[in-house]
Amino acid sequence: MNIVPRAISVSILAILVSASTSLGAALQIGWDDLAPPPTTYENPFADLTNEQLDDLRTVLRAQSFAENELPDQLQTSAEAARLRLEEQDLDIDWLFEQRQIIMEKRRDEAVSTRRDMIGSEIRMPGYLLPLDLKDGRAVEFLLVPTVGACIHTPPPPANQMVHVRYPAGVEVAGLYTPIWISGTLSSNLSEQTVRYSDGEARIEVSYAMTADLVEPF
Repeated sequence: MNIVPRAISVSILAILVSASTSLGAALQIGWDDLAPPPTTYENPFADLTNEQLDDLRTVLRAQSFAENELPDQLQTSAEAARLRLEEQDLDIDWLFEQRQIIMEKRRDEAVSTRRDMIGSEIRMPGYLLPLDLKDGRAVEFLLVPTVGACIHTPPPPANQMVHVRYPAGVEVAGLYTPIWISGTLSSNLSEQTVRYSDGEARIEVSYAMTADLVEPF
């Protein structure tokens, strides 16, 4: 009968427990976990009618032109729209100021990160969008929540993407193959260049990671 010395068996047990703890330390998360709770703010456009919103859009579109480049038809439409809005006691300039404020708040919401998640060991799924290939393997990529994001559809909010570096490289099986990434999540607002067959676009990304492991979903 083989008898394993107690000291050796204890050491083996400690190693197994340590490995199990290390493997189990990663927090498995989904995309909703990366978005901070939405902020509440007053929206003065919520109670406006579709006709009032259309008139505001017409006035705003006219303001986007230089005075000597404004088409006559648009100028006429904008003047009529402004008159209708003023007759309804709507402060057009104030509404445009509020529009700018809301746009800034929505952008802040789109790029802000979950501070409590930063520095966490996480494991999460997504789709790979290559940024840099080496020997046919992606060593840098965006992890995105949906198939074809940034290419076939508008980009997700910046805090719904992760800029991933993976020196070991991962074989790119296609944009429709889901993967898991594991590693320490960090916050790093950056602009990444996504190249298409007919051009390229600059995409804002809020999260970053040097992945410890990339594996099939």
